[in-house]
Amino acid sequence: MIVSIAEFLILGFIVDWAFRKMTIPGLVGLLLLGILLGPYALGWATPELIQVSDELRLIALIVILLRAGFELSKETLNRVGGRVLLLATVPAIFEGLAVTALGPVLLGLGVMESAVLGAVLAAVSPAVVVPLMIRFMERDMGAEKGIPTMILAAAPVNDVFVIVIFSVLIGIHTGTSVNIAWQLAGIPISILLGIAAGWGIGIGLYQVFQRFNPRATKRVLVLLGLSILLVRTEVLLQPWVPFAALLAVVTIGFYLLEKDEHTAHELSAKLAKVWILAEIVLFTLIGAQVNLDVALQTGLAGAVLITLGLVAKGIGTYVCTFGTDLTMAERLFVVVSSIPKATVQAAIGGVPLVAMTAAGMGSGPGEVILAVAALSILLTAPLGAWLIAAVGERVLKVAPPEFHDARDAVIESGGRDNGL
Repeated sequence: MIVSIAEFLILGFIVDWAFRKMTIPGLVGLLLLGILLGPYALGWATPELIQVSDELRLIALIVILLRAGFELSKETLNRVGGRVLLLATVPAIFEGLAVTALGPVLLGLGVMESAVLGAVLAAVSPAVVVPLMIRFMERDMGAEKGIPTMILAAAPVNDVFVIVIFSVLIGIHTGTSVNIAWQLAGIPISILLGIAAGWGIGIGLYQVFQRFNPRATKRVLVLLGLSILLVRTEVLLQPWVPFAALLAVVTIGFYLLEKDEHTAHELSAKLAKVWILAEIVLFTLIGAQVNLDVALQTGLAGAVLITLGLVAKGIGTYVCTFGTDLTMAERLFVVVSSIPKATVQAAIGGVPLVAMTAAGMGSGPGEVILAVAALSILLTAPLGAWLIAAVGERVLKVAPPEFHDARDAVIESGGRDNGL
């Protein structure tokens, strides 16, 4: 396994550099490299590496979500908060309904099977979207209107919403005992519990950091350890209480930023160095999960379904921008940012097959759902990442100096109110 990791890292650095030289996002090359080296192509990834890939990808995702929290200012969230909830839910509903309607026609699935597929496809990938938004935020691109912040904040909430809907649909379809009202109530409950847990841990960490003043490296290690435990807590609580661990991770960073901006930026800078390694691990291993044979099983029909679903999602995303001061080009950027699929599809794409087989149902529909999920990663993750970077560079404007002056005044005022 160590040899496989070394090969992935060395080739990852080379591919990332080469793609950036071609003005293509490095993560596009990393995704393609993962597909090439994965067990379904050249097979350079050892079985041991694939077995621990979920854990490695989780650590990398935690790193980028912590950085996301350190970039979410309270002032910007106050301006875009309501729009975040719309972006997290409405586009997913549009795409899910479109796939439900088109699945029987294009793939020969039943209505409920198509609805399950729609839930699988409706999630946007935080692993792809969040790093790109952070890069724009670090350069203050689109900061005046809070566009990257809005998209970044919507991604983890979208995952919570979609996964709950998926759980309800798969439970109904397989005849598993499921309390629909409780499952749907789990959406706001999991979000609120995630925010509350992150806020509480943030308070505790702030007090500890203030009292003992550990070095930034130690603070980062504590953050990573607690974040991993939060994810483990989500798994343990799952039978009883819904809990959005990844949202809690983001909230920790958000709280620390509000209480001590200097420390938050220092920790974010440390995490940025960790991200150099984590980015290669995350995207190459996501690519390695793509089964090319399965992805291509649905052929043209699967690609058409994915495309039409994205069109529906794009319409839903555009609707969410009504009533804003965004230009037409900026609205297009928000639409493009909803394209990438990867993490959620890789995580739950195979669940319907397992659930249907366990329920004594035919495995055919489950295999189709898995194939379309794999194909969606293959088609949308590299393309979406490239489009987000390309459109963002042309559309997002760097915030003017007066915006920074106003923001700094708000931060200083907030710092005095908080007793900093």
